[in-house]
Amino acid sequence: MFGLIGHLTSLEHAQAVAHQLGYPEYADQGLEFWCMAPPQIVDEITVTSVTGKTIYGKYVESCFLPEMLANQRVKAATRKVINAMAHAQKHNIDITALGGFSSIIFENFDLEKMSHIRNIELDFRRFTTGNTHTAYIICQQIEQAAPQVGIDLRQATVAVCGATGDIGSAVCRWLNTCLDVQDLLLVARNRDRLLELQAELGRGKILDLMEALPLADIVVWVASMPKGVELSIEQLKRPSLMIDGGYPKNMATKIQHPQIHVLNGGIVEHALDIDWKIMEIVNMDVPSRQMFACFAEAMLLEFEGWHTNFSWGRNQITVEKMQQIGEVSRKHGFQPLLLNPQ
Repeated sequence: MFGLIGHLTSLEHAQAVAHQLGYPEYADQGLEFWCMAPPQIVDEITVTSVTGKTIYGKYVESCFLPEMLANQRVKAATRKVINAMAHAQKHNIDITALGGFSSIIFENFDLEKMSHIRNIELDFRRFTTGNTHTAYIICQQIEQAAPQVGIDLRQATVAVCGATGDIGSAVCRWLNTCLDVQDLLLVARNRDRLLELQAELGRGKILDLMEALPLADIVVWVASMPKGVELSIEQLKRPSLMIDGGYPKNMATKIQHPQIHVLNGGIVEHALDIDWKIMEIVNMDVPSRQMFACFAEAMLLEFEGWHTNFSWGRNQITVEKMQQIGEVSRKHGFQPLLLNPQ
């Protein structure tokens, strides 16, 4: 059995969803209540591969909200993630993906040291960040969506914002190895890590965000926007392709221009309908088939019987592992979300 650990985008979103899911005791409560709320299994999932194999899973709502980090409730945020993991393991789930902020919180706050939760010793082999599949799907979106908008990758400049993160560095490795892009721009806050990545790749220009944007035919966002920074159409090349790999995805509402094409990054579509409710709650366009690629990684690992932490640790994703998860992704009927034809 596979599991998915997720969370909602805001307190307001959580209150609305609590009504939908039949948890009225959660629906009118404020942030203090959500800081104390325990994890809940709120969805049972059935997925069938195009190979004919059927698997079953559970969605664990962690009750984490981004406002917890914004309001300096770090202990509450870390407790949410680690308790959700313990809840999944207690229910004998073999492999569970950490969705949204869950994997970021786990890595940034070094939660691997908190392996003992009440009477449960966490077995980290049962969990995956899903970042390998996410990085692979973003790279496929670059390769397949660029021609849709008239961008020739061989002559294109690609900026990766958040280049030193787990997903960002993996995307850079793929662009450097598998796609013949003309220029690669590396954007991140930590210059030492940028220099290390540049040395590893043997290429790439290190630029500030505002320097990179006017030069980029394709911008891959896998980091949060710096505080106080607002994008304007005048800063962006036209035509250009913007791949929004963040969560929640809101770039399409901020940037609207016929020559600036925004694609929700790291989203996959399955060939067959999935029996679940949860993707309606996170407002997927086709909730019966679309999902975050990190969640799909848990499904792929269950389909293949690979009950191991396939994606784990910071900056450990190799091109070979991306190719490996990409092969089974195609095998079981997943494909990257692309732009709607005009």
